[in-house]
Amino acid sequence: MVSPSTPPRISLPPGVQRDVDKVVETIVYLYTESRRLTKEVARASNLTGPQLTVVKMLHHLGDLSLSALSDRIRAGNSTVSGIIDRMEREDLVRRVRSKEDRRVVHIKLTDKGRALAESVPIQPMEIFQAAIASLDGEEMTTILRILLKLAGRVDELVKATTPTTPSETP
Repeated sequence: MVSPSTPPRISLPPGVQRDVDKVVETIVYLYTESRRLTKEVARASNLTGPQLTVVKMLHHLGDLSLSALSDRIRAGNSTVSGIIDRMEREDLVRRVRSKEDRRVVHIKLTDKGRALAESVPIQPMEIFQAAIASLDGEEMTTILRILLKLAGRVDELVKATTPTTPSETP
């Protein structure tokens, strides 16, 4: 088993630290609001939060393989498979085996699932997208370049600090 490592503590100048704290607070706010709103809307729609997340994600991104969906919502294939099982019983999604690779199963919204996704009010992800869209072209290009770089670095740090089990090691 690989032991987790901790990202190094970085000392930032006070003004920069204050700005970093403000950005982190905004991210935490969007996350907590997203979870709160998702739970409320899910409850009103007789869904769980993860089911609603899947409906909105499939509506926004289109059909996804089970593996791609698992990666997107950061959950294991078996967990997502259970979510999809329940959603299939409710006629919100259906599984379709790929014609190109029979091992791949795509998850597709049904008409009922699509109607539900369209009826769900604005979520924090859409608020964030609207905030980015309100920037001028140069600002948007700059912030997206920086945010993509940060997203990549966060993924690297998460992978470096997440313990692996013996079966996950090559």
